[in-house]
Amino acid sequence: MDIGTVQSVDIDNEMRTAYMDYAMSVIVSRALPDARDGLKPVHRRILYAMHDMGIRSNTAYKKSARIVGEVLGKYHPHGDMAVYDAMARLAQDFSMRYPLVDGQGNFGSIDGDSPAAMRYTEARMDARAEEMLVDIDKNTVDFIDNFDGTLQEPMVLPARLPNMLLNGASGIAVGMATNIPPHNLREINEAIVYLIDHIDTIDDITPEDLMKFVPGPDFPTGGVIIGTEAIKQAYSTGRGRIIMRGLAHIEDMRSGRYRIVITEIPYQLNKTTLIERIAELARSGKLDAISDLRDESDRRGMSIVIELKRGAQPKRVLNQLYKYTALQSTFGVNNLALVDGQPRLLPLKRSLQIFIEHRQEIITRRSQFELDKARQRAHILDGLLIALANLDDVIKTIRESADADEAKTNLVTRFKLSEAQAQAILDMQLRRLAALERMKIEEEQRQIKERIAYLEDLLANPKKILTVIKEDLQAMSDKYGDPRRTRISPDEAEELNDEDLVPDEPMLITLTERGYIKRVSPSVHRTRSRGRRGASGQTMRDEDEVIMMINARTLDTLLFFTDKGKVYSERVYQIPDANRTDKGIPLVNVISLENGENVTAAVPVPDFNLANYCTMVTTLGKIKRVELSEFSSVRNSGLIAMNLDNDDTLGWVRPTSGKDEIMIITAQGRALRFEEKEVRAMGRQAGGVRAITLRGKDRVTAMEVVEPEGSLLIVTENGYGKRTPLSEYPSKGRGTGGVYTIDHTALPKIGHIAAARVVQTKDEITLISAGGIVLRLKVKDISEQGRSTRGVRLMDILKGDSVAALARLEKTSAPASSMETANGEDAVEETEEMIEENGEE
Repeated sequence: MDIGTVQSVDIDNEMRTAYMDYAMSVIVSRALPDARDGLKPVHRRILYAMHDMGIRSNTAYKKSARIVGEVLGKYHPHGDMAVYDAMARLAQDFSMRYPLVDGQGNFGSIDGDSPAAMRYTEARMDARAEEMLVDIDKNTVDFIDNFDGTLQEPMVLPARLPNMLLNGASGIAVGMATNIPPHNLREINEAIVYLIDHIDTIDDITPEDLMKFVPGPDFPTGGVIIGTEAIKQAYSTGRGRIIMRGLAHIEDMRSGRYRIVITEIPYQLNKTTLIERIAELARSGKLDAISDLRDESDRRGMSIVIELKRGAQPKRVLNQLYKYTALQSTFGVNNLALVDGQPRLLPLKRSLQIFIEHRQEIITRRSQFELDKARQRAHILDGLLIALANLDDVIKTIRESADADEAKTNLVTRFKLSEAQAQAILDMQLRRLAALERMKIEEEQRQIKERIAYLEDLLANPKKILTVIKEDLQAMSDKYGDPRRTRISPDEAEELNDEDLVPDEPMLITLTERGYIKRVSPSVHRTRSRGRRGASGQTMRDEDEVIMMINARTLDTLLFFTDKGKVYSERVYQIPDANRTDKGIPLVNVISLENGENVTAAVPVPDFNLANYCTMVTTLGKIKRVELSEFSSVRNSGLIAMNLDNDDTLGWVRPTSGKDEIMIITAQGRALRFEEKEVRAMGRQAGGVRAITLRGKDRVTAMEVVEPEGSLLIVTENGYGKRTPLSEYPSKGRGTGGVYTIDHTALPKIGHIAAARVVQTKDEITLISAGGIVLRLKVKDISEQGRSTRGVRLMDILKGDSVAALARLEKTSAPASSMETANGEDAVEETEEMIEENGEE
């Protein structure tokens, strides 16, 4: 038996050669995208097959099985599921930033559900996919034989869109892998335009320059990218490690509980897997603060609701979710793509350059193709015009010829035409001999000549081709561009700052004499009528009284000033949130007070650059100004804010601009107005100067900053009050005694002045008594009276109780029209109103 020729081979070389052939086949033909159109062969063949079948974005859907069969039979001899899975992914809006297939039916979900069988689903090209194939019939790309040599397929698509960066890619080859993140169309196009505009100095363009236009990847599922350093590294080298986080916010529930709502998750994360992981952690006790977990996602968007137990700290739980679940994930950027058939690691600039070079070649080849066609048509039109100019002779020549071949030869010989021109004359219809038709031929010839001149100029000037690319990109941005979905946190730490997780909301902070502090939303105190008793605002301990109420926002920095002249600092959101009737927690849990030290003033600071100075006044009438920036960084043990005399205490602090006017109000009814500039700015450890001259045992009870068109609201210990226009207070010199601001003869009845604030008519105020009763009023409901009057009853004070503090609620932070309460406490307050009306305790 003849077994053929036997050859001896080196097994090492044979294995090496076979493996390398296999490896290169996988790399080039399966796993890696082409850097020009960003497509792998299977995706390119799917789109080209749909194009060949005439399936456009404006045509009817076709069965997916029919499309898969076309791809398998003509271009891609692999498994049908490999083709169908690739096509399904092109239709998934959670996988593709800009889907290239318009699917109808079940093409899978973010929950990990598989697409329905191909016999059930239908598909057609998306409009963006058509842009990938535009001009493919104009000799813009090279074609190669298909697997059996019977058909031709494109090596690359013309790709009017920079698809590789827009939709990204992922794949595992032999010994290498690619993982390219998706980006925003508008941002990528702006970066390409920037490169084109600076094409002569392109080598000088840095990743930082491009990041002005492309701040980072833009994932279809949104989320948050933590830090910019990893993005810069990925854009500079082609490799990087990007930290992704889902987007979540915290909502209040009834009875002081919270829930975390996740609305966006990291790219390529299975939502069901995330929920199962959270449930597993809750069952195991690792996340013991979770009381309920459910998925409320619907067509309007994603919503994973995590309800927390009473007393749980929502920010802490959210940080645990980031730590123990895939709610925080890593995207390993590896921009590996085929360049001239070879795998190359591509930085951002090089990726954009390759697309520009590809489009230059496409437009050059398209222009050359159109130029050749235009020249051919112009040649034919020249022949037709010669025939029309010699119509009788042409007709006579044709009639005298024996057949068509002889007629063509005679026309070529007699009129010096080419064979193509002669054939066109013979094919010309008789209706073209009409005068109007002749004019159309002449107009077409004129347009063709203009087109030829344009194309010749375009091909002769490469920079004009770049202009065409820019125009195409602008058209694509206008047509398909959309806003960025993924947010980028500039914080380079992998842990988000707490303020990134806290909504910016108005808050009321109360402080008691025994040092209990809490914060509540202003909406829990409903606006009431003047003269009412008010609602219970705080459960008081024995012999404890409320001494202070501060209006601030959650993201403000709260500066605490003490009776010993020191200052401490804490963010408002770090103060525990509580119910209206809760007593709060000891202040020593918030700031590190010394023994015997008490907080006497607190100033909320939204931004240390918004005010120039911090103005302080003591109970014995001394005043001092310090630059606010001195307190922008306060250590845990506090800082000296003002040196005090032995018998004096620091009582009031306000931020000022340096051009304000100051109002000092005393307990016995004196008020002094003077210009801030009369007090020079001092260092932190200075002692201050005299602000007002006090008489007898009088003490300062308030310090305010004058506002245009404002009024001075006075509230006495027994609940009487009034507002007086600031225009009635003449400006005096610093250190004088001031003028009366209330009927001092009525002090035994109405009580000494307990608090005073400068207010506007649109504002509201909140009064709180030493016994914890709270009353919220509209300023416009408080009568405006002269300086020497006693005022009217604002609050019904019980025997043994007295007004302790007054907070101003500006309209921007607490709408006066709001009549709703938080935490579902409407019923409680309605019951309290009934008790008041019946005269019961």
